[in-house]
Amino acid sequence: MASSSPAPRSKGYSFNIVGRIGLGIILFWLAVAILGPWISPHPPGEIVDWDYFGPMTSKFWLGTDYLGRDMFSRILLGARYTVGISLAAVTIACTIGVILGMIAAVIGGWFDMILSRLLDAINGIPSLLFGLVVVAAVGSSIPVLILTLAANYMPGSYRFARALAVNVNTMDFVTVARARGENTPYLIIREIFPNILGPVLADLGLRFVFIVLVLSGLSFLGLGVQPPNADWGALVRENIGALSFGAPAVIFPSIAIASLTISVNMFIDNLPTKIRDRSE
Repeated sequence: MASSSPAPRSKGYSFNIVGRIGLGIILFWLAVAILGPWISPHPPGEIVDWDYFGPMTSKFWLGTDYLGRDMFSRILLGARYTVGISLAAVTIACTIGVILGMIAAVIGGWFDMILSRLLDAINGIPSLLFGLVVVAAVGSSIPVLILTLAANYMPGSYRFARALAVNVNTMDFVTVARARGENTPYLIIREIFPNILGPVLADLGLRFVFIVLVLSGLSFLGLGVQPPNADWGALVRENIGALSFGAPAVIFPSIAIASLTISVNMFIDNLPTKIRDRSE
Protein backbone atom coordinates (compact mmCIF):
# COMPACT_ATOMS: atom_id res chain seq x y z
CA MET A 1 0.00 0.00 0.00
CA ALA A 2 1.57 3.24 -1.12
CA SER A 3 1.99 5.85 1.56
CA SER A 4 0.61 9.25 0.73
CA SER A 5 2.75 12.24 1.53
CA PRO A 6 1.06 15.16 3.29
CA ALA A 7 -0.09 17.99 1.10
CA PRO A 8 2.21 21.00 1.09
CA ARG A 9 1.14 23.70 3.45
CA SER A 10 -0.27 26.76 1.73
CA LYS A 11 1.55 29.99 2.40
CA GLY A 12 -0.73 32.21 0.36
CA TYR A 13 -1.93 34.22 3.36
CA SER A 14 1.38 34.45 5.25
CA PHE A 15 3.20 37.75 5.68
CA ASN A 16 6.91 38.11 5.15
CA ILE A 17 9.08 39.62 7.87
CA VAL A 18 8.74 43.19 6.55
CA GLY A 19 4.96 42.95 6.53
CA ARG A 20 4.97 41.54 10.05
CA ILE A 21 7.15 44.37 11.32
CA GLY A 22 4.83 46.91 9.70
CA LEU A 23 1.76 45.23 11.21
CA GLY A 24 3.42 45.13 14.62
CA ILE A 25 4.15 48.87 14.58
CA ILE A 26 0.59 49.62 13.43
CA LEU A 27 -0.88 47.54 16.26
CA PHE A 28 1.48 49.23 18.72
CA TRP A 29 0.31 52.72 17.79
CA LEU A 30 -3.32 51.58 17.76
CA ALA A 31 -2.90 50.25 21.31
CA VAL A 32 -1.22 53.51 22.34
CA ALA A 33 -4.10 55.52 20.88
CA ILE A 34 -6.61 53.47 22.87
CA LEU A 35 -4.71 53.14 26.15
CA GLY A 36 -2.64 56.34 26.11
CA PRO A 37 -4.64 58.40 28.64
CA TRP A 38 -4.56 55.52 31.13
CA ILE A 39 -0.86 54.71 30.88
CA SER A 40 0.62 58.23 30.69
CA PRO A 41 2.81 58.93 33.74
CA HIS A 42 1.67 62.58 33.98
CA PRO A 43 -1.42 64.54 32.96
CA PRO A 44 -0.63 65.71 29.39
CA GLY A 45 -1.30 69.38 30.16
CA GLU A 46 0.45 69.58 33.54
CA ILE A 47 3.72 71.51 33.88
CA VAL A 48 5.96 69.00 35.62
CA ASP A 49 9.37 70.66 35.32
CA TRP A 50 10.64 74.22 35.18
CA ASP A 51 13.35 73.21 32.72
CA TYR A 52 11.77 73.79 29.31
CA PHE A 53 13.09 71.67 26.43
CA GLY A 54 14.63 69.42 29.05
CA PRO A 55 16.70 66.35 28.09
CA MET A 56 15.70 62.72 28.37
CA THR A 57 15.98 61.49 31.96
CA SER A 58 14.77 58.54 34.01
CA LYS A 59 11.85 60.72 35.17
CA PHE A 60 11.02 62.26 31.78
CA TRP A 61 11.74 59.57 29.19
CA LEU A 62 11.38 61.88 26.17
CA GLY A 63 12.28 65.14 27.86
CA THR A 64 10.00 68.13 28.36
CA ASP A 65 8.39 70.57 25.95
CA TYR A 66 8.48 74.37 25.64
CA LEU A 67 6.39 74.76 28.81
CA GLY A 68 8.01 72.02 30.85
CA ARG A 69 5.34 69.38 30.18
CA ASP A 70 6.23 65.71 29.89
CA MET A 71 6.73 64.87 26.20
CA PHE A 72 6.11 61.15 26.71
CA SER A 73 2.62 61.89 28.05
CA ARG A 74 2.00 64.43 25.27
CA ILE A 75 2.91 61.93 22.55
CA LEU A 76 0.62 59.32 24.11
CA LEU A 77 -2.22 61.84 23.99
CA GLY A 78 -1.30 62.93 20.47
CA ALA A 79 -1.56 59.34 19.23
CA ARG A 80 -5.26 59.33 20.09
CA TYR A 81 -5.90 62.40 17.94
CA THR A 82 -3.62 61.50 15.02
CA VAL A 83 -4.69 57.86 14.74
CA GLY A 84 -8.32 58.44 15.74
CA ILE A 85 -9.06 61.34 13.38
CA SER A 86 -7.24 59.65 10.49
CA LEU A 87 -9.04 56.33 11.00
CA ALA A 88 -12.43 58.00 11.20
CA ALA A 89 -11.77 60.10 8.09
CA VAL A 90 -10.42 57.24 5.96
CA THR A 91 -13.29 54.96 7.01
CA ILE A 92 -15.89 57.53 5.96
CA ALA A 93 -14.06 58.39 2.73
CA CYS A 94 -13.52 54.81 1.59
CA THR A 95 -16.96 53.56 2.64
CA ILE A 96 -18.80 56.28 0.72
CA GLY A 97 -16.36 56.23 -2.20
CA VAL A 98 -16.43 52.46 -2.68
CA ILE A 99 -20.23 52.26 -2.45
CA LEU A 100 -20.73 55.09 -4.95
CA GLY A 101 -18.05 53.66 -7.24
CA MET A 102 -19.70 50.24 -7.41
CA ILE A 103 -23.15 51.77 -7.95
CA ALA A 104 -21.84 53.97 -10.77
CA ALA A 105 -20.11 51.00 -12.43
CA VAL A 106 -23.24 48.84 -12.36
CA ILE A 107 -25.80 51.51 -13.28
CA GLY A 108 -23.66 53.49 -15.73
CA GLY A 109 -25.30 56.05 -18.00
CA TRP A 110 -26.02 59.59 -16.88
CA PHE A 111 -25.65 58.74 -13.18
CA ASP A 112 -22.07 57.57 -13.72
CA MET A 113 -21.21 60.52 -15.96
CA ILE A 114 -22.57 63.27 -13.69
CA LEU A 115 -21.17 61.76 -10.48
CA SER A 116 -17.74 61.14 -12.02
CA ARG A 117 -17.43 64.67 -13.38
CA LEU A 118 -18.52 66.19 -10.07
CA LEU A 119 -16.05 64.17 -8.02
CA ASP A 120 -13.29 64.76 -10.59
CA ALA A 121 -13.70 68.50 -9.99
CA ILE A 122 -13.28 68.01 -6.23
CA ASN A 123 -10.37 65.63 -6.75
CA GLY A 124 -8.55 68.27 -8.78
CA ILE A 125 -8.13 70.52 -5.73
CA PRO A 126 -4.80 69.94 -3.90
CA SER A 127 -5.37 68.13 -0.61
CA LEU A 128 -3.66 70.57 1.73
CA LEU A 129 -5.17 73.59 -0.01
CA PHE A 130 -8.65 72.07 0.27
CA GLY A 131 -8.14 71.49 3.99
CA LEU A 132 -6.75 74.99 4.53
CA VAL A 133 -9.72 76.65 2.81
CA VAL A 134 -12.39 74.65 4.62
CA VAL A 135 -10.84 74.84 8.09
CA ALA A 136 -10.02 78.54 7.73
CA ALA A 137 -13.61 79.23 6.63
CA VAL A 138 -15.59 77.27 9.24
CA GLY A 139 -13.06 76.90 12.07
CA SER A 140 -11.14 73.93 13.40
CA SER A 141 -12.75 71.21 15.48
CA ILE A 142 -12.54 67.43 15.56
CA PRO A 143 -15.78 66.87 13.53
CA VAL A 144 -14.74 69.51 10.98
CA LEU A 145 -11.32 67.93 10.54
CA ILE A 146 -12.80 64.45 10.09
CA LEU A 147 -15.40 65.55 7.56
CA THR A 148 -12.92 67.78 5.68
CA LEU A 149 -10.35 65.00 5.34
CA ALA A 150 -13.05 62.48 4.39
CA ALA A 151 -14.47 64.80 1.70
CA ASN A 152 -10.96 65.43 0.43
CA TYR A 153 -10.12 61.76 -0.16
CA MET A 154 -13.53 60.30 -0.99
CA PRO A 155 -13.33 61.21 -4.73
CA GLY A 156 -10.05 59.32 -5.13
CA SER A 157 -11.51 56.28 -3.40
CA TYR A 158 -14.53 56.52 -5.70
CA ARG A 159 -12.38 56.58 -8.84
CA PHE A 160 -10.32 53.62 -7.69
CA ALA A 161 -13.33 51.50 -6.73
CA ARG A 162 -15.21 52.42 -9.90
CA ALA A 163 -12.28 51.37 -12.10
CA LEU A 164 -12.11 47.99 -10.35
CA ALA A 165 -15.88 47.51 -10.43
CA VAL A 166 -16.09 48.34 -14.17
CA ASN A 167 -13.62 45.53 -14.92
CA VAL A 168 -15.46 43.03 -12.73
CA ASN A 169 -18.81 44.12 -14.15
CA THR A 170 -17.81 42.87 -17.62
CA MET A 171 -16.91 39.37 -16.44
CA ASP A 172 -18.98 36.32 -17.32
CA PHE A 173 -20.25 35.51 -13.84
CA VAL A 174 -21.73 39.01 -13.53
CA THR A 175 -23.32 38.70 -16.95
CA VAL A 176 -24.86 35.36 -15.93
CA ALA A 177 -26.17 36.87 -12.67
CA ARG A 178 -27.70 39.77 -14.59
CA ALA A 179 -29.29 37.33 -17.06
CA ARG A 180 -30.85 35.48 -14.10
CA GLY A 181 -32.60 38.74 -13.23
CA GLU A 182 -30.54 39.64 -10.17
CA ASN A 183 -31.01 43.24 -9.03
CA THR A 184 -28.36 45.90 -8.53
CA PRO A 185 -27.86 45.39 -4.76
CA TYR A 186 -27.26 41.66 -5.34
CA LEU A 187 -24.72 42.33 -8.08
CA ILE A 188 -22.85 44.81 -5.89
CA ILE A 189 -22.85 42.83 -2.63
CA ARG A 190 -22.48 39.27 -3.91
CA GLU A 191 -20.62 39.56 -7.20
CA ILE A 192 -18.56 42.76 -7.35
CA PHE A 193 -17.55 43.72 -3.81
CA PRO A 194 -15.93 40.36 -2.84
CA ASN A 195 -13.78 40.54 -5.98
CA ILE A 196 -12.44 44.05 -5.36
CA LEU A 197 -12.01 43.79 -1.58
CA GLY A 198 -8.25 43.12 -1.61
CA PRO A 199 -7.24 46.13 -3.73
CA VAL A 200 -9.74 48.31 -1.86
CA LEU A 201 -8.11 47.43 1.48
CA ALA A 202 -4.68 48.27 0.05
CA ASP A 203 -6.03 51.60 -1.22
CA LEU A 204 -7.56 52.30 2.20
CA GLY A 205 -4.15 51.93 3.80
CA LEU A 206 -2.53 54.34 1.37
CA ARG A 207 -5.24 56.93 1.90
CA PHE A 208 -4.78 56.57 5.65
CA VAL A 209 -1.12 57.56 5.18
CA PHE A 210 -2.11 60.58 3.06
CA ILE A 211 -4.66 61.68 5.66
CA VAL A 212 -2.12 61.39 8.50
CA LEU A 213 0.28 63.62 6.56
CA VAL A 214 -2.36 66.22 5.65
CA LEU A 215 -3.67 66.31 9.22
CA SER A 216 -0.14 66.76 10.53
CA GLY A 217 0.44 69.53 8.00
CA LEU A 218 -2.73 71.36 9.04
CA SER A 219 -1.78 71.07 12.70
CA PHE A 220 1.74 72.31 11.97
CA LEU A 221 0.18 75.39 10.38
CA GLY A 222 -2.03 75.91 13.43
CA LEU A 223 -5.30 74.86 11.75
CA GLY A 224 -5.54 71.29 13.05
CA VAL A 225 -6.16 70.05 16.58
CA GLN A 226 -6.32 73.06 18.87
CA PRO A 227 -4.70 73.61 22.32
CA PRO A 228 -4.77 72.37 25.02
CA ASN A 229 -5.11 69.19 22.97
CA ALA A 230 -2.50 68.33 20.36
CA ASP A 231 -1.83 65.72 17.73
CA TRP A 232 1.69 64.88 16.58
CA GLY A 233 1.76 67.65 13.98
CA ALA A 234 0.80 70.22 16.62
CA LEU A 235 3.54 68.88 18.91
CA VAL A 236 6.10 69.49 16.17
CA ARG A 237 4.83 73.06 15.70
CA GLU A 238 4.78 73.81 19.44
CA ASN A 239 8.33 72.62 19.94
CA ILE A 240 9.99 73.77 16.73
CA GLY A 241 12.17 76.07 18.83
CA ALA A 242 13.81 72.98 20.34
CA LEU A 243 15.87 72.54 17.18
CA SER A 244 18.27 75.29 18.20
CA PHE A 245 18.73 73.63 21.60
CA GLY A 246 19.15 70.11 20.24
CA ALA A 247 16.31 69.02 22.53
CA PRO A 248 14.29 65.84 21.86
CA ALA A 249 10.91 67.60 22.15
CA VAL A 250 10.63 68.20 18.39
CA ILE A 251 12.29 64.97 17.29
CA PHE A 252 10.03 62.34 18.83
CA PRO A 253 6.69 63.61 17.43
CA SER A 254 8.33 63.60 13.99
CA ILE A 255 9.58 60.05 14.56
CA ALA A 256 6.07 59.02 15.62
CA ILE A 257 4.57 60.38 12.37
CA ALA A 258 7.28 58.74 10.28
CA SER A 259 7.02 55.37 12.03
CA LEU A 260 3.25 55.22 11.59
CA THR A 261 3.23 56.17 7.91
CA ILE A 262 6.21 53.98 6.99
CA SER A 263 4.79 50.97 8.85
CA VAL A 264 1.48 51.25 6.97
CA ASN A 265 3.39 51.31 3.68
CA MET A 266 5.46 48.30 4.78
CA PHE A 267 2.29 46.40 5.61
CA ILE A 268 0.51 47.29 2.36
CA ASP A 269 3.50 46.56 0.14
CA ASN A 270 3.78 43.08 1.65
CA LEU A 271 0.14 42.00 1.73
CA PRO A 272 -0.29 38.24 1.16
CA THR A 273 -0.40 37.27 -2.50
CA LYS A 274 -3.90 35.80 -2.34
CA ILE A 275 -5.30 39.02 -0.95
CA ARG A 276 -3.60 41.07 -3.67
CA ASP A 277 -4.82 38.76 -6.44
CA ARG A 278 -8.35 38.23 -5.18
CA SER A 279 -9.88 40.39 -7.88
CA GLU A 280 -7.96 38.80 -10.74
